[in-house]
Amino acid sequence: MITNFFISELNNHDVQELWFQQDGATCPTARATIDLLKDTFGERLILRFGPVNWRPRSCDLTRLDCFLWGYIKSLVYADKPQTLDHLEDNIRRVIADIRPQMLEKVIEN
Repeated sequence: MITNFFISELNNHDVQELWFQQDGATCPTARATIDLLKDTFGERLILRFGPVNWRPRSCDLTRLDCFLWGYIKSLVYADKPQTLDHLEDNIRRVIADIRPQMLEKVIEN
């Protein structure tokens, strides 16, 4: 997949200007994959133990992970749902109750 699609698609762009960010998940960190990414991106590679070390839970990298998902999770689990139906109801309620102003602030900050 990475060679047949991703790398071949990169050839249609100026890779000298692109950075690659791998979010720290361990599944796509096989040695062959990392070597291919290093060959392609050189020092413009953000990953665990890479040229630029990926910072877990970095607010600079993802606003949703930094605040919104944690906020939603705290509300969903506040009453300790005991069934899947209860959990699903909580998720629907919490999502429906999010005000547009809150989303705007998440995006702006």
